[in-house]
Amino acid sequence: MASQIIEKQLNILDYSLSSLWRKKLKNLSVILVFTAVIFLVASFQMITRSLTSAAEDALVYAPEITIQKLSIGRQESIPLKYIDQLSAIFGIRQITPRIWGYYFDENNGANYTVMAMDTTVMPKSSMLSQTLREGNLPGLTENGKVAIGRSVLKAKNLGSRRSLSLFRPDLSLKSFKVSGIFNEETDIMTNDLMVMTMADARDLFAISSDLATDLLVYVSNPAEVATIARKISEAIPGTRVLTRQQIQKTYRMIFGWRSGFASVCLLTALAAFVILAWDKASGLSPEERREIGILKVIGWETTDILAIRFWEGLLISIFAFVIGCTLAYIHVAIFEAVLFRPILVGWSVIFPPFRLPPGIELGDLLLIFSFSVLPYLASTVIPAWRCAIVSADSAIK
Repeated sequence: MASQIIEKQLNILDYSLSSLWRKKLKNLSVILVFTAVIFLVASFQMITRSLTSAAEDALVYAPEITIQKLSIGRQESIPLKYIDQLSAIFGIRQITPRIWGYYFDENNGANYTVMAMDTTVMPKSSMLSQTLREGNLPGLTENGKVAIGRSVLKAKNLGSRRSLSLFRPDLSLKSFKVSGIFNEETDIMTNDLMVMTMADARDLFAISSDLATDLLVYVSNPAEVATIARKISEAIPGTRVLTRQQIQKTYRMIFGWRSGFASVCLLTALAAFVILAWDKASGLSPEERREIGILKVIGWETTDILAIRFWEGLLISIFAFVIGCTLAYIHVAIFEAVLFRPILVGWSVIFPPFRLPPGIELGDLLLIFSFSVLPYLASTVIPAWRCAIVSADSAIK
């Protein structure tokens, strides 16, 4: 019995393939449009998951707590005297100040990210040298040295030179020797980065010795982060206390919101495609109606005709699904999601040419399949059923 059912379905499948080939031009146009829609949806899903994963990986070694001082809702420099005030809180392993900001280069209109801190207190600080293509990070007392990202090297037209100058607020020049260059694997974080000593950063931005941009708090027990953050907020009113989990959640929300907005637009295009497929399937041509009538006359049942339409729709949708997802993977992996990256990442004069491994999970594929293949199958099978229940005589006429 089972063998007969399988043989029958194979015969129906063979007939469906021959039917698709007879209408190859029409089916090819459907496949092209369907593939394009799936490609757009899958590309957004892959790059969103990739960016979220990259952000979470980058924050693995971030401090458990970051303290910022606020004034009328805006961040300002934080006094270093807070370190002594917070050192009495049990569970804090280390508090280190950090200076960071944006340096505007008038020559090319680019913003560089300048950062200075004691990198030796960071988890696995010995591995920081692996982020450099050449050279080393400036030591704590190695003033006048700076490690730069690859695009800074290009934007400053350094070539083989390893020295550069930056303007202080009073327009006097401060010279640096390039001690290291970050490699391309870290471009997403270091492409526009300049790392220097605390003394050089204070001199460049004219920050007094008793101030910093923020304070980084390293905690002994990760389970106590929320409790310590609450104690810090109570000890120093007027500060914003950010935990690493909060920052990770913010990244997920940002990428999720942007992706969701774009996905809604793409789902509108998908809905339009399904409506078009429904309209085409509802308006069967006289030849297709006559074909259905002939099949019923020679003994084919309504379920057999529905099976033909089901196999046709399934073959088209699966082919479009596989091709669309494959193209989306190539688009993200090889072409760096060039079509949609500005929408999800943002804009910058120095835009990081980073490479992201396309992030895709089984749940994502099932979601794309459900939103694309299933509606298309419904839009082709249901109209075919409405035509198949018509008597054979009226269908042949």
